[in-house]
Amino acid sequence: MAALDLRAELDSLVLQLLGDLEELEGKRTVLNARVVRAGVHAPEEVGPREAGLRRRKGPTKTPEPESSEAPQDPLNWFGILVPHSLRQAQASFRDGLQLAADIASLQNRIDWGRSQLRGLQEKLKQLEPGAA
Repeated sequence: MAALDLRAELDSLVLQLLGDLEELEGKRTVLNARVVRAGVHAPEEVGPREAGLRRRKGPTKTPEPESSEAPQDPLNWFGILVPHSLRQAQASFRDGLQLAADIASLQNRIDWGRSQLRGLQEKLKQLEPGAA
């Protein structure tokens, strides 16, 4: 009876592992599809044309930033009217970061499942020395 329970647990674990592997493959495909290939979108030239530094006139003392507990949106560093491309880049980064975290979580779950599978197979071998 114990061997039968062990085999049922092995079967469910294998099915879970296969589902996790399929989900991992899908998330990796989605993440890889998001990678921008070099040369597809050439960035526009921005900045000074001459080499060297320029001295700006204005206050020499930098104001101290206010210490606030709440996290701020880094896009606000660019002013009030932020270009739409920066908002798109931020959203794309967040999505990519979430995908990467999901992939890492799935990979850990798969590794744990594989170790559980090996342990169950060893128990089954000990229970039925000639069958497995």
